[in-house]
Amino acid sequence: MAKTKPDIYDQVTDAILAHLEAGVVPWRQPWDGGVPARLPVRVTGECYRGINVVLLWQAAVARGYVSPNWMTYAQAIRLGGQVRRGETSVRVVKYGTVRRAAPEGEDGAEDGSTFGYLRSYAVFNVAQIDGLDAAWSAAPPPLRDYGTEADAGFPEWFGRTGLKLRTRDAGRACYDIAADCIEMPPVRRFESREAHAGTLLHETCHATGAKSRLDRPFGTGFGDVDYAREEMVAELGSAMVGAQLGIAPQFEANAAYLQHWIDILKSDTRAIVRAASAAQKAADWLIGKAGLPDAA
Repeated sequence: MAKTKPDIYDQVTDAILAHLEAGVVPWRQPWDGGVPARLPVRVTGECYRGINVVLLWQAAVARGYVSPNWMTYAQAIRLGGQVRRGETSVRVVKYGTVRRAAPEGEDGAEDGSTFGYLRSYAVFNVAQIDGLDAAWSAAPPPLRDYGTEADAGFPEWFGRTGLKLRTRDAGRACYDIAADCIEMPPVRRFESREAHAGTLLHETCHATGAKSRLDRPFGTGFGDVDYAREEMVAELGSAMVGAQLGIAPQFEANAAYLQHWIDILKSDTRAIVRAASAAQKAADWLIGKAGLPDAA
C-alpha cells in the first residue's frame, strides 16, 4: 500500500504550532502605557490565575487601570467604598467541585462522586471605586521615555496610506473600528523603533479590514473566533509588509492571543492558509497605496 502523502495544510500548521507551543510571555506590551504588567490581585491578596489573568489584563490595558487590585461590589461596600455610577464590571470565572448527594432515602450517606462547576461573577478595579483607603490606590509610576525615534522613512510611508492616526501619551495601540482610526502611544514610549514600527504595522493591517477597504469580519471581542483569526491576519500581514520595508517582524510583541491561535489551528488546519491569504491581500493593499519607502 502506497504511503499517504502528508497534507500540506497539516505540514504548515504543525510547523507553526511547534513555534507557538514553544511558549512566549502571555502578555507583552513593548511600550510604557502606564499599565504595569503585574498579576491581577484579589481583595484577599491572592493573585488571580488562568484565564482570569488574561481577562483582567485585557481590561486593565484597554481602560488604563494602573492598580492590579480587583474586588466585587459587595467587597467594596464592606471596605467602605462605592463603585461610581456608570462604571462597568469585568466578568471573571470561578471553578469548583461539588460532592454528589446521596440517593433519596439514604440520609447521611454520600455516593462519593464529585462534579465540577463553573460560574462567573463581576469585579471592579479599585480605580472605579470611591471611598477606599488610600493604600488601595497607589500613585501610578511616571511614564518612561525611552528616547526612541521612528524608523527612518516610516512615518512618511505611513502617511501615504491615507489612514488616520491619533497619538495619546498614555494610550493603547489599537484600531478603532467605529472611528476608523488607529490609536498609538508616542514613539518615545516604545522600547525600540522596531517595536514601534511592528506595533503600528499590526494595527495598520487591522485597518485594511474596514468595510470600505477589504471588508473582513473582525469578530465581537476577545475569545471570539473571528477576532482571533483577525489577529493572525494582522500579525502575518505586518510581517509581510515589514519585510518589504526592511523592518524585522516583532512576533513576540503581539502574543496575547497565543492560546486562541493554537486552538484555532488545532481545530482547523487550513486556518493559517486562509489567514495568510487575507494577510497577503492586506499587504498588497498597503503597498499599493503607499508604495515603498523613499529610501528603499
